[in-house]
Amino acid sequence: MNAPLPGHAASNPIAHGEALLAVDQVSLEYRTPQRVVRATHQVSFAVDPADRFVLLGPSGCGKSTLLKAVAGFIQPCEGEIRLQGQRVDAPGPDRIVVFQEFDQLPPWKTVKQNVMFPLLASRTLNKKEAEERALHYLEKVGLAAFADAYPHTLSGGMKARVAIARALAMQPKILLMDEPFAALDALTRRKMQEELLLLWEEVRFTLLFVTHSIEEALVVGNRILLLSPHPGRVRAEVHSHQYDLHSLGGVAFQESARRIHRLLFDEGQAPETERDHHFNDIRIAY
Repeated sequence: MNAPLPGHAASNPIAHGEALLAVDQVSLEYRTPQRVVRATHQVSFAVDPADRFVLLGPSGCGKSTLLKAVAGFIQPCEGEIRLQGQRVDAPGPDRIVVFQEFDQLPPWKTVKQNVMFPLLASRTLNKKEAEERALHYLEKVGLAAFADAYPHTLSGGMKARVAIARALAMQPKILLMDEPFAALDALTRRKMQEELLLLWEEVRFTLLFVTHSIEEALVVGNRILLLSPHPGRVRAEVHSHQYDLHSLGGVAFQESARRIHRLLFDEGQAPETERDHHFNDIRIAY
C-alpha cells in the first residue's frame, strides 16, 4: 500500500521564524523527450542554523533534485525556497555543493590551488588571504601536509576531504552535500562520516545532506526528512541526534532503521507512535 500523501509538511517553515532555510510547498519537474516528469510534489521543510539536516529516500524520489533547487540550479514549478528570508532564484556563494564525484578537482592544480580557486574566481579574497584560508581548512581536514600534491596522487577519501575543505573555505551559509561518500568503499565511507561529524563539532556549519542510506542518515543527521518513492512527497520528519557511529549495530539503532524503512515505503501499516519509534521526536505528514 503506497497511498499518495498530500503536500503537508512535517516541519512547517512558516512556523520557524528563525529558520535559515525554508522550503515551502516546492514541486519540481523536468522534461524528457516524451513528457514532463514531476520529481517532487509540494515538499516543505525548514533547516535551522547548525542543523545536520538529511534528505532521505529511495532512488528517484527527487532528493538530489531538491538539493539542486536549494543550490539555485533548478527553479521550482510550484512553491518557494528562501535563505534567510530571501528567495533563492540562482546559484550563489552562500550555498556551496559537494557532489558525489571528486574528479571535479582540476588535475593541473595542486590541493591548495584547488581550495583557493573558488575564493579567487569569486573575488572573495585576494591571493594571500585565499592561501591562508585554504591552508586553514586543509589543516582542519587533515591534509595540510598534502597542500602541494596533485589530485591524481590522492586516494578517494583524500579527494573527498579536499572537496569539503574547498566548500568550507567559502564559508557558505549552508553546505550542500549530494551523496558525497557513495562512491567510496565501506571503510573509507565510515571514516569520512566520522571526520565530517568531528569537523561539524569544531566549525558548527549548517549542513543539508542527501543520501539513500538509512544507516548513513541516522549517523550523519540530527534531523531526517523522509521522502516517498517517486514523486517525492514528505512522509515524515524524525530527530536522530541520539545516534552516532558508535550506535551502529546496536539494537535500538537497527530497530530505528527498520521502522524508518517501513515509514518510507508505507508497508501495509498505519504510522506508529513516537514512543514506539524510540526517536526523540517524529512528525508524520498527513
